[in-house]
Amino acid sequence: MKVQLDATVSERLPRLSLGILHYSGASVSDSPKMLQGRINYFVEGLRLEHDVSKLTEIEGIREWRAAFKQAGIDPSRYRPSSEALLRRLLQGNAFFWINSAVDINNFFSVHHALPFGIYDQDQLVGDVVFRIGRADDIYEGLNGREVNMEGKLLLADEKGAFGSPIVDSKRTSVTENSRNLMQVIFFHEQVSAQKKDEILGSVGRMFTEINGGEVNSSYLLHS
Repeated sequence: MKVQLDATVSERLPRLSLGILHYSGASVSDSPKMLQGRINYFVEGLRLEHDVSKLTEIEGIREWRAAFKQAGIDPSRYRPSSEALLRRLLQGNAFFWINSAVDINNFFSVHHALPFGIYDQDQLVGDVVFRIGRADDIYEGLNGREVNMEGKLLLADEKGAFGSPIVDSKRTSVTENSRNLMQVIFFHEQVSAQKKDEILGSVGRMFTEINGGEVNSSYLLHS
């Protein structure tokens, strides 16, 4: 499976990059208590450190909001997924437990203040492209709503749009039956090359530590 950046994105965000990890043989289940405890402890620390009224000043949140504006997306109307997650947690809502793959994906997203996506690779058809949405890019989101992705940043395969740094689709969602997964880290333009490599490495290690399986490939995709 090939993943590529389309010119429609590169023209608007010339230094944006994606971190891609492909996993095989994962075993997805309820998150172990050890992981739940670690995440809950981290969330408590976040609430002590940050105030929801100053959320947009957090490094990563600030840069992704600027990237959305640069791409022609209103970040107050369509929030980056990392900002939406952090906002919920800082407002005092509990971490939303789904399964061991999605939970750790969401943990990394709030930890690094970057949008992360995790997809069931066996539900993908053909190659994947990161592009700007067109009029017919509509899907059922994980939030239960039909989302129109026209003019927004999205991932699409041969069947159409399925993922985005805003909200992902139900079609490619990871369940306890998923074995082969693709994870996408949406890096804004200010993340250094060294930091990207560090994040890719630590994410792959911790993900397989919790979910088993192995990292088949891990790489950066640049404009």
